[in-house]
Parts: sequence; C-alpha cells; structure tokens
Amino acid sequence: MYRPRTFLFGRQGRTTAALLAVATVATLGLTGCANNDKPVGPVAADAPLPVEVPAGTKLVLADQSERLQSVLRISGELDRLPFKVEFANFVGGPAILEAFRAGAADAAQVGDVPPIHALIAGQDVPIVAAYQTSPAALKLAVAPGKSVTTLADLKGKKIAYAEGTAQQAAVLRALDKAGLKPADVQLIRLQLAEFLDAVRTAQVDVAPLIEPNVTRLLRTPGAALIPDAQTEGIYGGLGYLYARRAVTQDPAKAAAVRALVAAFVRANQWVNTHQEEWARRYYVDNQKVSPEDAKRIVDSLGTFTFPHLDQQLIDRQQATIDAIGKVGELPKKVQAAKGFDLRYDAAVTEAVTASGAAFEPRQR
Repeated sequence: MYRPRTFLFGRQGRTTAALLAVATVATLGLTGCANNDKPVGPVAADAPLPVEVPAGTKLVLADQSERLQSVLRISGELDRLPFKVEFANFVGGPAILEAFRAGAADAAQVGDVPPIHALIAGQDVPIVAAYQTSPAALKLAVAPGKSVTTLADLKGKKIAYAEGTAQQAAVLRALDKAGLKPADVQLIRLQLAEFLDAVRTAQVDVAPLIEPNVTRLLRTPGAALIPDAQTEGIYGGLGYLYARRAVTQDPAKAAAVRALVAAFVRANQWVNTHQEEWARRYYVDNQKVSPEDAKRIVDSLGTFTFPHLDQQLIDRQQATIDAIGKVGELPKKVQAAKGFDLRYDAAVTEAVTASGAAFEPRQR
C-alpha cells in the first residue's frame, strides 16, 4: 500500500499551487467544452464501481483554507489513503472550477452552489459525497446605524453579494421569502473576504456572514443581526465532495475517489467527537484565529451528518438551482440530476455505519 505524498504548503506545496494557478489562467478564455466534457447525467447507484486502487494511483485535491487536507491529516485518515495525494489551495469555487477545466485538479470539497456553476459551464464534475451542517450558521448582518430587523426591510438596501457561493443563494432566498426581487435592492458584488469590512464600515447595509465574522461584527458598536426567526430557511448548510467525470470513469482513480469518500466521512465524524482538538489544531494553529473564535466556529456548524446520494438530495439541489434561476441569476436552465454519481452512496453508507456517524434524516 502506498502512503500518500502530501504537500503542506512548504516550498513544494507552493510549487504545486503555482502550477495549478498557471493551468487555471490558461483556461480563463475558454467559452466552450469538448463534447466528452458535457454532463452525461447521473450514474445509477447500482452501477459497478471499482474498489481496487492500483499502486501508483494519484489524486490532486483542490482545497480551500487547507481545510480538506487538515481534516484528513489531523484525524489520521490521510495516512490510511491507498493512493498518492497532492493538495493545492484555492479561494472559492470558481477558481477550483477552472482547475477542473484544465484537468489540473481531480476532486474538491465545496458548498452547494459551485456544482451548479459547473453544470452551467458545461463542466462534468459530479457530486460523490455530501455533508450537512447547521442551517443556522449563516446570519444576515446589519451595518451600524442601519435599521433592518425584518426581511421586508431589505428593500432598497445595499447587500453584499458573491456569485457562485452559498452566500449568493442565501441572499436570493431571503429576497424571495420577503417577496422582493434583486431589482428591489442593490446587490454589491464583492469577494467573500470583503464582506465583514464592508458591512462594519457601512459600505453595504447587509451582508451574509458566518463565524467567526459574525462575532467580530457584533463587536462593532451599533452592528446587529436580522433575527433567526426571519432568516430561517435561507441557508441550507449543505456541502459536497465532487470530482471530475473523467476521474470517476477511470477505474484506478474511481476506486481512489471511493476510498477518499470513505475517509472524508470518517474524518468529519472524527471532528464530531473531537471538537476541542479540531478547534485548536485547525482553527487556532493553522488558521490563526483566537481560541474563543475557534470555539464559536465549531459550535455554529454543529454536528456533521451525511445525506444519502439519492433522489431526495438531488431534489434539494434542484431547489437551490430553481431559487437562483427564479430571479434570473442563471444564464440557462440546468438539471441537478446531471451533477451526481450515485454509485458512491454505497461508500458513504458503509463509512457512516462503520464510524458511528449519523445520516441526514430522509424527509417524508
């Protein structure tokens, strides 16, 4: 069995990231895709999936804030992977999508909106695992001196907005819930990293934030949050592991992705049972946040559960697509079902059962 070769962003890791960045830039001018890159639709759960990982198999995993590599490494799952692995860090789903387009990354962990943009772009990157965190983790933060206590009060306000992110979907759901349209507000397009400063300095009136930025904002005199009772249902708390179709069709790499899915579930279940250690070793030691903020982040996310890859999950993803498309924010219609590889549900089920994790309850 091969032990994974990891790049933890020393000199070699930066080289890997730089090479991926070059590949990303090289694809930015592309407007179309080869025919074999177009989504082919879901693969049935009972279709055969290779399980043997040949020696020498390697996956390149796109990461954000070193979260994926950290959870695998700290939980001990990284050393158990039966294939070589390289990590490269990116900021946001769109950058990861460009790396997929270039064939420079094989799999990644993302929120629920980037896979939608993959479908729109004609990129075949099916979902192979999912996880659920607390839907209450996202808050609509209000700038000092602004009176916004209900969703109806959003009318005419300047709202921080980042396309291709879960925050985009949350803002659009909030508007729809209030009976408003994007034209009724001012959507201020920013990078996610700019949201906190923009709202606490009143460059925008409202911004969707998660911890630790929620607590950091509330340290600003006069800042506030729209009550949870108003914002319930605007954020799904759903995230995914997805991989290029070319990877899931290659027998060796498909088997490696199967092993990755199982390790991903076990690693996040380890987080469930070691929250203090995870807060310290990842958020404090790696991300350099304070111990107090680290605890707030972990507490806000709650316990990770794992949805089955099934029609119910497809329907949830389609509902998000429909919410974005309803207000004209999608350039074309897409079908969520084309963005799943249901064969990997068996790996999810096995890992959840063996690790003592919990499935996300199926709705009736």
